[in-house]
Amino acid sequence: MTVTIYDVAREANVSMATVSRVVNGNPNVKPTTRKKVLEVIDRLEYRPNAVARGLASKKTTTVGVIIPDISNVFYAELARGIEDIATMYRYNIILSNSDQNEAKEIELLDTMYGKQVDGIVMMSENVSEAILDKMSHSPSPIVLAGSVEDSKQIPAVNIDYVQAAYEAVKKLIDNGHKRIAFVSGPFTSTINKEHKFVGYQKALEEAGIALDDNLVLAAEDSYDSGMEDFTHANELADPPTAYFTGSDELAIGIIHAAQDVGKSVPDDIEVISFENSKLARMVRPQLTSMVLPLYDIGAVSMRLLTKIMNKEQTEQLQVVLPHRMEERNSTKA
Repeated sequence: MTVTIYDVAREANVSMATVSRVVNGNPNVKPTTRKKVLEVIDRLEYRPNAVARGLASKKTTTVGVIIPDISNVFYAELARGIEDIATMYRYNIILSNSDQNEAKEIELLDTMYGKQVDGIVMMSENVSEAILDKMSHSPSPIVLAGSVEDSKQIPAVNIDYVQAAYEAVKKLIDNGHKRIAFVSGPFTSTINKEHKFVGYQKALEEAGIALDDNLVLAAEDSYDSGMEDFTHANELADPPTAYFTGSDELAIGIIHAAQDVGKSVPDDIEVISFENSKLARMVRPQLTSMVLPLYDIGAVSMRLLTKIMNKEQTEQLQVVLPHRMEERNSTKA
């Protein structure tokens, strides 16, 4: 049978209120009494009922996390950052995959509301009007992790994606390239279309290089898509000599497709990715990449959420973390 707080109180010969204070770390308990209660808890293997505690305190010490795909190394690192800070502040995590589907995101938000989570960390490729409306009526605070919501109604943690993309393309321009392809995931993603692409355009315009629509390739964000994009671009009458990609997987697909036709990286083409996941160091040549600090974005998002949930003072609700370029062997010095 399940051991209850009543069983612990009876065995320790104290009130249930005293047991509750011990379990919740209340300092107003005599050391001898605390020791006796903890010994009984250990002997009976008592586990506090989180649901009952939530009803009493109006808190569930649970946070909902909604991300597109936990099997993707990109999102796994973000989730780890969230989990580590949640554990530090003694919150449990309910993790859900949205599959980058708007209808499922709305459904998952409703599910989280129904579970009465204390807060939600969410990552979305596209914060649509429907999603924004759903979040604006949330009974629990929400923080966006690595997701852009241009009205800034929802607290969020990001980097300056426009500036990061600009710096990547400028590096290729400074290396002498004028035919630079922009290869990204779908333009349904706000960050791809309205931030990375804008940074790409900015660098070209500043250098006096005309935008060539044939060099803008936005489709699936995958290794296979990267290979297909290279094949398509390489068949142009004037093919690109450099590639800026929206992810490491795309960059690796481009490198392998280039190697398959006898091209050398970085001698024949140079490649800079945007992400710097573990994959960037596994491919040969290793990828020069704009660092997206995934773990930090997850950790800072969760910490921001704890501040909001606990009504702590917060200096800013729109956090922009620093970014940098990790130079490796897919570009020349």
